[in-house]
Amino acid sequence: MSKKQNNASIENIYALDGKVPILKSIPFGLQHVLAMFVANIAPIVIVAGASGLSPRETASLIQTAMIVAGIGTLLQLFSIWKLGARLPIVMGISFTFVSVFCYIASQWGYDAVIGAVIVGGIFEGLLGLFAKYWRRIIAPIVSACVVTAIGFSLLSVGANSFAGGSGSADFGSADNWILGSVTLACCILFNIFAKGHLKQLSVLFGLVVGYIVALCMGMVDMSALEDVSIVSLPEIMPYKPEFNINAIISVCMIFLVSATETIGDTSAMTSTVLNREPTEKEITGSLACDGFVSSLSACFGCMPVTSFSQNVGLLAMSKVINRFTIATGAGILILSGIFPAIGAVLATLPEAVLGGCTIIMFGNIVISGLQMIGSCGFTQRNITIAAISLSIGLGFTQVPEMFDLFPDMIRTIFAENCVAVVFISSIIMNLVLPKDMELKRKKGDNADDE
Repeated sequence: MSKKQNNASIENIYALDGKVPILKSIPFGLQHVLAMFVANIAPIVIVAGASGLSPRETASLIQTAMIVAGIGTLLQLFSIWKLGARLPIVMGISFTFVSVFCYIASQWGYDAVIGAVIVGGIFEGLLGLFAKYWRRIIAPIVSACVVTAIGFSLLSVGANSFAGGSGSADFGSADNWILGSVTLACCILFNIFAKGHLKQLSVLFGLVVGYIVALCMGMVDMSALEDVSIVSLPEIMPYKPEFNINAIISVCMIFLVSATETIGDTSAMTSTVLNREPTEKEITGSLACDGFVSSLSACFGCMPVTSFSQNVGLLAMSKVINRFTIATGAGILILSGIFPAIGAVLATLPEAVLGGCTIIMFGNIVISGLQMIGSCGFTQRNITIAAISLSIGLGFTQVPEMFDLFPDMIRTIFAENCVAVVFISSIIMNLVLPKDMELKRKKGDNADDE
């Protein structure tokens, strides 16, 4: 190959389509894996802990998560039928469901989580196929409020992990405080001093340092590494699904919230990297892939997958959008899942190390939501929608006793789920408030001046 041809092939990483040599694609694909792998396993570790699953079961779920995330990413990149947007969307296990899954698992067990995800995934998939009929009610300000609420709802989850994991015998101990603080400090320092794309690895750096410190402190449980096979494939239906109506309704509600995030991620990616709005076909494909692959994930005992905002940010920064290049990252995820020792090692992460990393990630979600609100514009209408929906959602759910007069199903969905309350409140406000509030206010001001 001539030098000119070689340069042309390198330039293809900045084009959606085009051939790129495999060896030159791998580093860019690996970068996407590294940018999201902590966030991909963190929800599993948190929910598995709340569900009382063993370290070995947790390791198996991590293994499955990697394979499903890789499959979902490939579908988004290349699509089959109407599944997939044919865009560089990286998929992973969603944080959006963590709060509701922890609640469902504590009430009805992990089997009820799996049953609800199977139904909820089909629900979102069907919504995706008919997105053109309902997408207009999910205005950008609604998506922005939802993302902000998700960030706030997860802060307590991160704090629990930081202290050692809710219900743990050493919760809030000095050892957990030290471990969480060291991990957090390493993430911050790396982010300050690292240059360029290396900043994307700040969470990984904190995770590695925190894990080494935990080993030195004797705080790593190695039981998950016992009798680990070299190569393994996920087991079909490792848990018997339980179809609890309360759990299903709660999860379907959060799938609606997840759908708004996916629309936001798809729109953000096309606008920042491709300089255009997403097409109806791309929105339909991304949502359908989210939903149906989530149901597939549940059939293997795992949690829902969705588009990852971290990777949208990485795309915007690097401008590396070549589908084949991103596909190498999907391949790395699948290979990581096939070799279960990788999942077993990740399952030994102490909760405090995870908390030190996730507290930053959750805070970034809050800031992302606030930035989205700002990008919508601080009109009187948008300010009113954001103020009321966030006040009701975050305020009312701090006092769950307020919901005692409602039926059990309503309490299950809304009493401690601020995301669902913000979602419903913001949609209602967006539908009932007049579109020209700012204009009417200005006219009123002029009349007063006269």
